[in-house]
Amino acid sequence: MAHLMTTVDAYLARIGAERPDVLDLDALARLQHAHLVAVPFENLDVFHRVPVSVDQDAVLAKIVSGRGGWCFENNGAFAWLLEQLGFRVMRIGAAVLADGPNTVIDHHTIEVQLDTAYLVDVGFGDSFSRPLDLNRAGPQNGGKAPFEFIASPQGTTLAEHEDGVPIAKFRFKRVAHDLADFAGASQRLYDDAEAHWRRWPFATRLLGDGTDRVTLLADRLRLRRGDVTEETEIAEADWNDALWEWFRMRPPV
Repeated sequence: MAHLMTTVDAYLARIGAERPDVLDLDALARLQHAHLVAVPFENLDVFHRVPVSVDQDAVLAKIVSGRGGWCFENNGAFAWLLEQLGFRVMRIGAAVLADGPNTVIDHHTIEVQLDTAYLVDVGFGDSFSRPLDLNRAGPQNGGKAPFEFIASPQGTTLAEHEDGVPIAKFRFKRVAHDLADFAGASQRLYDDAEAHWRRWPFATRLLGDGTDRVTLLADRLRLRRGDVTEETEIAEADWNDALWEWFRMRPPV
């Protein structure tokens, strides 16, 4: 028990958050936002061919030590933290729809039960930054844009409204999974030489209290502040310095 408490305290310190006194929607929203600011969505291990894991202890150690990761790591760790704080959590598998129709689970997201069920996610890059009510019809505020759940016989689709048009992001069924259940999906994506995870390095996180964001790509730095997005070219020789300046990380190799 003492070890768990130490890990929880270290995790909260990592994301700059306090242990909530009340397990309500406000507390959940604060934790999600704090995580999105402090812990980047990044692929450095995958890009540099450093082995990744869905072992719970390994995932926690990586995040608490100052790194970020992809969905299996960021959401894998965050779901654990929420559980340890006392939230009722269900890990969900989803099929990402960014490249068109897909029925294969390749994303780990999280359902949290409060007065109603909410979807939270800290491992999907530039996406919603506050809990979304799974039982609410129509668009709802997701931070950067309205988001909407669309039900079908195939499952529930999360759609982001872009210029008023709902764009499907991923589809899921509300079925409980263990973190270990994502081992196959993690390895499959890790091994896919054509996937963007393998082709270029990136890191992205929120900035401050709103929806401002910094994203470091292979050859440029993108800063979004309000409605204005600026891009700056980053030479290969300066990439590691930019990674440290904006994310306080070094490449793993």
